[in-house]
Amino acid sequence: QVKLVESGGGLVQTGGSLRLSCVASGRTFSLSAMGWFRRAPGKEREFVAAITWSGGITRYADSVKGRFTISRDNANNTIYLQMTSLKPEDTAVYSCAGSGRPGGSYYYTGGYAYDYWGQGTQVTVSS
Repeated sequence: QVKLVESGGGLVQTGGSLRLSCVASGRTFSLSAMGWFRRAPGKEREFVAAITWSGGITRYADSVKGRFTISRDNANNTIYLQMTSLKPEDTAVYSCAGSGRPGGSYYYTGGYAYDYWGQGTQVTVSS
């Protein structure tokens, strides 16, 4: 089992920045990739960004490309999501996810690829 705990959410104005963190514990050696997903009120969960654990290959949703950056710290079993130029439509609960399944980087853009999920952290962007 892998436990994931997110932090770093909050309230920010349009154009502001936030950095989310997700710490993994437990059987972290089994992880092949980690990702960030978000769910806005009344909407389906959507993919935000993913990173492979060994090669550090990244994928982003088109809606966040150029604004968000996912990174990892393997030594501390942590991933980050640096969010800049935030917009009101970025308001959502952001959850990190971990996958123990092998696959190409594109595979990890789907929620079906993930076995472990964090509780989520709220990000609110005011206009």
